[in-house]
Amino acid sequence: MGGTVESGAERSTVGGEFRELVGEITELLGVPNVSDFFPALQRFDLQGIEKKMKVLLERFDRIFASIIDQRRSTGNGGEKDFLDHMLRLEREEADTATPFTMTHVKALLMDMVVGGTDTTSNTIEFAMAEMMNKPETIKRVQEELDKVVGRDNIVEESHIPELHYLSLVIKEVLRLHPALPLLVPHCPSSTSTIGGYTIPQGSRVFVNVWAIHRDPSIWENPLEFKPERFSSTESKWDYNGGGDFTYFPFGSGRRICAGISMAERMTAYSLASLLHSFDWKLQEGAVLDLEEKFGIVLKKAKPLIAIPTPRLANLDLYS
Repeated sequence: MGGTVESGAERSTVGGEFRELVGEITELLGVPNVSDFFPALQRFDLQGIEKKMKVLLERFDRIFASIIDQRRSTGNGGEKDFLDHMLRLEREEADTATPFTMTHVKALLMDMVVGGTDTTSNTIEFAMAEMMNKPETIKRVQEELDKVVGRDNIVEESHIPELHYLSLVIKEVLRLHPALPLLVPHCPSSTSTIGGYTIPQGSRVFVNVWAIHRDPSIWENPLEFKPERFSSTESKWDYNGGGDFTYFPFGSGRRICAGISMAERMTAYSLASLLHSFDWKLQEGAVLDLEEKFGIVLKKAKPLIAIPTPRLANLDLYS
């Protein structure tokens, strides 16, 4: 839906507000809520979390409404994107038994923005930091990019399936720094017994995938950033969350993340573009810090600040 906002200044303003809202929402999602432990207190909203969340969602709703109104009045320059298809469904299915309403349109946009913005950018930031901390990995990725893409071309989506080592890097980053370290909360539909523990029906269950991915009984040298550990062709190293449940950064089963394909493509494309077009270094005197800020969404405790240097001879490729 980015094509709807035409001017650079307006796009920067909207993008900045989006990032701010997503950051505030994910921050609230990770705040311990006394009502979760004492449901009888929920109606009092003692910490004001529900009130704050409603204000943020109203701001999101205004942004979505503005973008949708603009798209309906001006179109998207002849190109069709996901928003156009949803608006078409909203028009065509308005009178059906199960109509696709504007509420559904906005809800899906919310899922895409909140679920796919912070998580992807954090993964890219961790990937850049880990590779800069281990420069030989950057060298291998850039050699692969030069072979697949070439120095006289720019990265295209069609190149991604051929970037095998970059794929290993992304898998290793998601092992060490899963975007959602406790995954999305689950709620069992019936009482179960797991490992001798009774999990009552309706419980809020968090799976600590961050700890599983660093378990020394499963992984050799678990704290080491080593993409080569995923070079095995065993199917258990895919993102489907099956097998023996030693690696499942996107969850598993029917509730597995619906955005795996988009996340995998966007992360690979962004990293490939950054590493193909530029060499990277830290600021003078800066020390690389890989410390995490733990929460519902995993972030770097201190943002990565890196300086790019163009590595392509043809400067027209940067325009």
